[in-house]
Amino acid sequence: MNVLYATSELTPIAKVGGLGDVAGSLPKAIKNLGVDIRVVLPRYDIIDEKKYSLQFLGERKIKFGQIDELVKIYQTKIPDSSVPVYLIENKRYLTSGGIYFEKSAFVEKFAEIERFLFFSYAVYQLFGEESKLLWQPDIIHCQDWHVAIIPLLIKLKKLKIKTLLTIHNLANQGKWNAQEIFDFLGIKGDEIDSLKIRFNGDLNLIQQGILNADFINTVSPSYAQEILTKEFGEGLEETILKRKNNLFGILNGIDEERFSPEKDKEIKVNYSIRSLEKKKENKKDLQQITNLSITDEPLFGFISRLTDQKGSELIYQIADRLVKLGCQIVFLGQGQDYYENQLKELIKKYPKNIFTKIGFDPSLAQKIYAGADIFLMPSRFEPCGLGQMIAMKYGTVPIVRAVGGLKDSVEDTKIVNGKVFGTGFVFKKYEAEELFQTIKRALNFFQNKKIWRKIQENGMRKDFSWKSSAKKYLQLYKKLFKS
Repeated sequence: MNVLYATSELTPIAKVGGLGDVAGSLPKAIKNLGVDIRVVLPRYDIIDEKKYSLQFLGERKIKFGQIDELVKIYQTKIPDSSVPVYLIENKRYLTSGGIYFEKSAFVEKFAEIERFLFFSYAVYQLFGEESKLLWQPDIIHCQDWHVAIIPLLIKLKKLKIKTLLTIHNLANQGKWNAQEIFDFLGIKGDEIDSLKIRFNGDLNLIQQGILNADFINTVSPSYAQEILTKEFGEGLEETILKRKNNLFGILNGIDEERFSPEKDKEIKVNYSIRSLEKKKENKKDLQQITNLSITDEPLFGFISRLTDQKGSELIYQIADRLVKLGCQIVFLGQGQDYYENQLKELIKKYPKNIFTKIGFDPSLAQKIYAGADIFLMPSRFEPCGLGQMIAMKYGTVPIVRAVGGLKDSVEDTKIVNGKVFGTGFVFKKYEAEELFQTIKRALNFFQNKKIWRKIQENGMRKDFSWKSSAKKYLQLYKKLFKS
């Protein structure tokens, strides 16, 4: 069984966010189960050819519509693994401009849609049954909207390749004028009619993936159920309902070798579940590098993109009250100006209690995971989330909203017959007041160091490795392979 994993990102070769982290970890776990899985990725100009020892495999012309483009194919491996990675180079569409373009380029020039349409068509051409250049997959595993058109292309040409589409975040859909997309791909009217492609002016790429992939999965079981509803379906709930019998939910994992307080080279002092008291040294280090007061009072961490999804505005609304309780908060993230400005305002108001860094800083992120007492993820929606899992591995207790993967991975704390159950604190309504009351409940437990340590230990013992998830993907692959 040969599986091609098609993605726009791959940690550490070309990373922007969680999509890249999954692509850099999951194929390795699947490979360990005996599957011949290989990854395909655009060869962006940010990829270091020498660092990753790119090997040139050959070149080929890709023809569709009015386009006749030369692509070059390179190969490397995911670092510290035997998983092959194919990189497709094309000067016009794939190589220049980083991984994603600025929003202005996307809106004005159709650039990002063109990039991933071309990449998808190149993958289809290079790995389809007609190709003699490369290894042949039985299944193409497509990640998010960037490659969601591949199942449609496979259907149009009636290839005997099965397809699985993983939805990492349904809010990211990839829409553009349908006729421009058809013209770009060279899809003619009779082909459109034969498949009854649904569009109304614009073509929605993730919607086409949902309609045409053999199987669809989300990155947590709860999110698979949530996207069937109007609240979480992002306008596609009716489309998804039509495919619900082919929809599955598999919780993401994390690389527990990488995210380990015992081995992490970025933190001040390494520690384990047996030496959890050493975590205090990392708290002090975090306070020092962020110019916060050195205190034993609770320190909260928040690491996220700053968008209307992630709930930073809820924290902003209760920040005054948290400071009055003696709490400290370290924010790390970037995104929309509105949310960035809120956090910048807080650091000016409370420089001894609140620190904000706008940007992406992986070293500081590790120091937050290791140094904070409590990790905040009050998301409006969350397909999976990795931050809460990483935090628990570092003994940092998460406070999360009961949505998606947060609901599936964090168990609300309770004491039953004197025993402490739970790994964090969970609230339901997307409201600042409910978040504040949940924080107060957590702080009551925080005062009892024996109970708090038990909550920390419960989280650190959780298995968030990819082993369990990889087995579930293997089951899906086998089901597809036999169908």
